[in-house]
Amino acid sequence: MTGPPLVPFQQIVVKVHSRCDLACDHCYIYEHADQSWRTRPKAISDEAISWTALRLAEHAKSHALPSVSVILHGGEPLLAGPARLRRVCEELTTALDNVAALDLKIHTNGIQLSSRYLDLFDEFNVRVGISLDGDRAANDRHRRYADGRTSHPLVLRAVDLLREERYRHLYLGLLCTIDVANDPVAVYDALAELEPPRIDFLLPHATWDDPPPRPDGSPIAYADWILKVFDRWDAHGRPVPVRLFESVLSTLAGGPSLTESLGLAPSDLVVVETDGTLEQVDSLKSAYEGAAATGFDVFGDPFDRVASHPGVRARQLGLEGVSRTCRQCPVVRSCGGGLYTHRYASASGFDNTSVYCEDLKALIRGIEQRTAEATVSPAVTDPEALLILQQELTRYSLARLNEELAGRGGERWSTAWRLAATIDETSLGLDEIYAHPYTRTWLHTCLDALREQRADAVALALRLESYVAAAALRSGLDIPVQVNCPTGTLVLPTLGELRLSANGEPCDAEVRGSRDELWVGVRGRGALRVRTGEATADWRPVHRPGLEGWPDLVLDDLDPFRDCFDEPVHAVEDTEALAAAWALLRTTTPEQAAELAASLTTLTPLHGGGPLVGRHAFGALGLSLGGAPEALAAALLRGHRRARLRALGEVTDLLAQDGAWLHTAPWQDEPLPASELLAGACERLGLAALDREAAGQAALALKTLQDAPEPTVSGKCLIAALYTEATR
Repeated sequence: MTGPPLVPFQQIVVKVHSRCDLACDHCYIYEHADQSWRTRPKAISDEAISWTALRLAEHAKSHALPSVSVILHGGEPLLAGPARLRRVCEELTTALDNVAALDLKIHTNGIQLSSRYLDLFDEFNVRVGISLDGDRAANDRHRRYADGRTSHPLVLRAVDLLREERYRHLYLGLLCTIDVANDPVAVYDALAELEPPRIDFLLPHATWDDPPPRPDGSPIAYADWILKVFDRWDAHGRPVPVRLFESVLSTLAGGPSLTESLGLAPSDLVVVETDGTLEQVDSLKSAYEGAAATGFDVFGDPFDRVASHPGVRARQLGLEGVSRTCRQCPVVRSCGGGLYTHRYASASGFDNTSVYCEDLKALIRGIEQRTAEATVSPAVTDPEALLILQQELTRYSLARLNEELAGRGGERWSTAWRLAATIDETSLGLDEIYAHPYTRTWLHTCLDALREQRADAVALALRLESYVAAAALRSGLDIPVQVNCPTGTLVLPTLGELRLSANGEPCDAEVRGSRDELWVGVRGRGALRVRTGEATADWRPVHRPGLEGWPDLVLDDLDPFRDCFDEPVHAVEDTEALAAAWALLRTTTPEQAAELAASLTTLTPLHGGGPLVGRHAFGALGLSLGGAPEALAAALLRGHRRARLRALGEVTDLLAQDGAWLHTAPWQDEPLPASELLAGACERLGLAALDREAAGQAALALKTLQDAPEPTVSGKCLIAALYTEATR
């Protein structure tokens, strides 16, 4: 089978005992299609334990796995007894020592749990998960002894023991199999009352041949049940992690799935039976006799051989591993087609939607509807929030630079760093420097240089002095700042540059003053007085065209880090075309013009091309300032939309698994990934006032994206707002 590279196993389920002391009528091992447990030894042998530990260690070593998780399982694993469980823990711990971290867990019904077991588990740090279906009425519906007796009091006793201070660190959580005949609120309350570190709600195993019970016939009975639990959980402040809910919330936000039963992440689990045979995920026993079998065992087969098995590979194909219907479904990123087992039908194998398909759709959409308002990034709807978050990214980048320098900047860096902190505490001058588009370009250039171990890395970082000097001047604090000028030119970001040496000799300068006037002291030359708004033979201020309605715009052809557009920078010359283009925008699309002026502060003139958005340079565009005003106006609109979309993508996830799907684009024959379709729609929507056809194309593209799987909650909010604008 072709597909992605082999996925190493990081979860190993070890069946230490194949029998159980309860007779749960919903158990997939004893009550479903596969009855292979009848022919297996009750307890795992010493030989099987040793070989399992050996295979796991060689697998972890060959794949350089940092950690592996081993789940002791059954039947009921505690029936193996303390001596056998000790042997398992000892063998695994010894084999993995100095190879990989070992995370040991045990899943039990809790009936046999006692201090004798928990003392053993404490010794090997084995965390304990307990199966409990809720209050007594819910638990007694399925989890009884063979003679019908209740197991509920004994399970509660086990949980109470785990909640004692001496064992609390071993309490892994509670596993609850859903039955829609139970009261969802009563079930949740009973579980939450036990203060578990986590609750796992599990859909009962079912297939298209043996579908789940639906007492009222509703196709979304399980979704309705789970959403009632969600509402209770949410209303109480989400006091305990619920893996099902956290997984859906994670995928809606563009993150990974947190459970095998949802999402498109490849399976990384293998099962070792009591006789040493190696099998696929245990739930497959619900499908048909032998569905989990691989034909391999720990005595003669390494785990890599099992990882190459077609059945295992089928659960590692991500999007390609789900049915055609699922691949076209908007919620497939979150549901992943559902648990592999739940797709089975004897006539078509696993190439189907989940038997819980409608439930999963309703559940994911229900959680999204309930949480969207609270989880959408404020940057999507509030331009000011976007600016603030962008500045926070710059602050974070500066903190990272300080951390990664690790003292290599010496006293010069320390002095500049302390001055920056002083300015930050007393004025807004540093905020203005953080807002400068090319500040973060400088920071990322420094971080890249440090990562690549370039010889100029520290010298680049020490340019912090010039940023601090500019911040001090803009603050009007009149404090002296020492700035090294390696090329003989003092560069003050957002203000201008001053030539101090005619032949480019390096020098040190002391800078003080205000944003209107500065004094520069250079050894041997005395103090130079500069009025920042007046150009001289040595002083070049940044160019401010003074456009009405765009007062903060600067045309920056001076900043050393402006050259981030992959096009040569052109000196500022004629600005007549820019003024005409701006007047045209204020007349034809005043609302967009106001938005543009509020977010774009810097234009860097290029020899040709554009509009271009620089790397990590929100608020700046590179473009040619010549040509017809109409063309320049269109370039400004396109660039503004491009810049905002990129900036949003830097502070929140708008799309997930971009490129996994291709979508029809109204403006070309070839389909596009979602990111390119969204970018094209944004730009064309920006041109609506100048090109009505572009607006229509944008609306069609956005309609496609509304029904696409890639958008996150924030992405959907953005697309909905853009679609409303397009159809206005």
